[in-house]
Amino acid sequence: MDAQSEAGWTVLAVARPATADSSVSRVRLYGRVIATAVAVVVAVALLSVFAAKNLAEIEAVKDAAQTADIVADALVQPVISDGLHGDGLLTGDADALAAIDEVVRDHVLGSSIVRVKIWDATGRILYSDEPRLIGQTFALEEEELEVLENPRTDAEVSDVQAPENRYERDSGTLLEVYRPVWSASGDPLLFEAYFRYDEVTERSGQLWQGFAAVTIGSIVLLVLALLPVLRRLLRVLARSGERRETALRAAIDASSNERRRIAGTLHDGVVQDLAATAFGLAGAAERATAPGAPASAAELRVAADTVRGSIGGLRTLLVDIYPPTLAVAGLSAALDDLVARVRARGISVDVALTSGPLDGDDERLVFRVVQECLQNVLAHSGASKVCISLERKQSGIELRIADDGRGFDAAAVLAHPADGHFGLRVLGDLASESGADLAVRTAPGNGTVWRLRMPPRARSEGAE
Repeated sequence: MDAQSEAGWTVLAVARPATADSSVSRVRLYGRVIATAVAVVVAVALLSVFAAKNLAEIEAVKDAAQTADIVADALVQPVISDGLHGDGLLTGDADALAAIDEVVRDHVLGSSIVRVKIWDATGRILYSDEPRLIGQTFALEEEELEVLENPRTDAEVSDVQAPENRYERDSGTLLEVYRPVWSASGDPLLFEAYFRYDEVTERSGQLWQGFAAVTIGSIVLLVLALLPVLRRLLRVLARSGERRETALRAAIDASSNERRRIAGTLHDGVVQDLAATAFGLAGAAERATAPGAPASAAELRVAADTVRGSIGGLRTLLVDIYPPTLAVAGLSAALDDLVARVRARGISVDVALTSGPLDGDDERLVFRVVQECLQNVLAHSGASKVCISLERKQSGIELRIADDGRGFDAAAVLAHPADGHFGLRVLGDLASESGADLAVRTAPGNGTVWRLRMPPRARSEGAE
């Protein structure tokens, strides 16, 4: 039983939900499982979109690179290397430019490729399908220079804000693929083709749809497969809880029956025998006085007083073991029996009962809590005054037992109870099983206040 803090109170027991509320708990649990599954599906979907986008970009880049290689090798390179034009492209020869432009416009530009540029190693644009760029010089990036030095095909998202790309800014995001081609004299030239990035988005969508159908479908099937398992587990837990509650109630009933049996045996056997012995001793003392044996008479009176004192102690013990007044005379009389023992020890006790009638279960719970708390007062508190109040509030019935004793560290005592001291733990279990809350507020030197709250569930029926 874990202690919890509630505005200065240390909670020993929290009311357990009624059986009727178990369906609500199950609905909440199912809801949490479904919500978790939805969260997992959403998380997987987001990760899938991210993964699909990256994969689609990689695949689209590969496709664009392959397309650029085919265009460069099969269409552009033959025109540049044609002996008819020689190195005219390097010198800006109109025929060379016209030949390249015809091939590019007839066979290269289309729905995918929107721009073509050919550069020399100095950064001068030798050809572009945008005539305004021809002859202009821009600094080549390091990656582009490396491609010229170490021939390969490379690709990247084009920076449309760069000056050389100012005429592509209205085309949206573009994928720039570049590789070397060679003039007739063997000089390396940089061939660039600009692809629309929409193909990457389309490929991402295709991959996501295929991936999502399998992944999300698998998760949904897994959740559906787990729901019967969860339902069965809940049933097992519910049956286990019912068996535990039944066993606890059986133990409590057995304990109550045993206390009743012991109390009856003591009352009808030992107490009656001792009472008869006390009467016999008193009569013997009177008879010893008559013949003039005062010493023997005095001894007999002492023995009779001792026996009567023992009878009183046994009757007090009988009240502790099984209070007959609780079943016969009611809670108020039973509490008076408990309080009388405390008052006999010189402790002032005030009792205020304003709750009205309670049902049998609540009366027994109140009696047990008061009994245990008063026992703690006698054994540990060193108190001079105790106040007991039982009243009906809007939230239910509330019992308070307050003393002005030395108090204690509730958290420490509950965390490390002394060996064999299970009274508070038993009371906590009883309160919890009865649907009540039990809490204590105390500190060293500040006294102790116990609070038992019994919510107004299924109580008025028994009382009325």
